[in-house]
Amino acid sequence: MRAALVTRAFDACAELAAFARGRANDGALASFVGYCRGQHGEEAVSALELTHYPGFSDEAILRIGERCAARHAINAGLILHRTGVVFPGDAIVLVAALSPHRADALAAVEEMIDALKTDAPLWKREITTAGMRWIEPTTSDWSRRARQEEGSPR
Repeated sequence: MRAALVTRAFDACAELAAFARGRANDGALASFVGYCRGQHGEEAVSALELTHYPGFSDEAILRIGERCAARHAINAGLILHRTGVVFPGDAIVLVAALSPHRADALAAVEEMIDALKTDAPLWKREITTAGMRWIEPTTSDWSRRARQEEGSPR
């Protein structure tokens, strides 16, 4: 499992190609890329600020990835998450899993991104035309997370 908090923009396609390179025994690569939106309801979003607690946040995100990887038959996992100021259209997060089979890779990616939404010690503040507001996990985020912990289907 590789997990990293990064302060600079990243190329998700290049990161995925490097992650999968030389993995001839894996039949499936599943991934998710989350982007900064330029609109929230009626308000234009100019940026998203992501802050973290150095050392602590990094370790917590690695543990999230390791926990999810252990629950699914994946051979490798990747989590890249931006910190700092992110602008609309920029990638915020990349989550990927390599596995012999697609179902395991897809399930691992889904669980990792959902766990990041609720469990990662990252603080997100959206800057809009109406001012700033903190972003919190939604009721839907918590429900998805609870179903995964119970082992229930979506």
